[in-house]
Amino acid sequence: MAILSKGVKLNKAEMIDHVAGKVAISKTQAKTAIDEIFGVLEADLKKTGRAAVAGFGTFSVKSRAARTGRNPQTGEALKIKASKSVGFKASPGLKESVKKFKG
Repeated sequence: MAILSKGVKLNKAEMIDHVAGKVAISKTQAKTAIDEIFGVLEADLKKTGRAAVAGFGTFSVKSRAARTGRNPQTGEALKIKASKSVGFKASPGLKESVKKFKG
């Protein structure tokens, strides 16, 4: 199953199908496992601001300060609120495997 060869996007249903087929479990079991993995990552991010997966990478909460932006159509200045988002830093192993990508 080369689901990743379809392109950049991989939706959750495709991921569930792939895991179920690869590990020979039901789609329900695969969905439960995937939901649990995402749940652990989310809980760690909420609790500590960081979630690391050895050999894959580290997710972390990034803060952006409030700032002034511009409406590109009118040039009018507008205030952009402070926000938080999730950043990702790939592990050295993942970076090395991506070097082999021929896209």
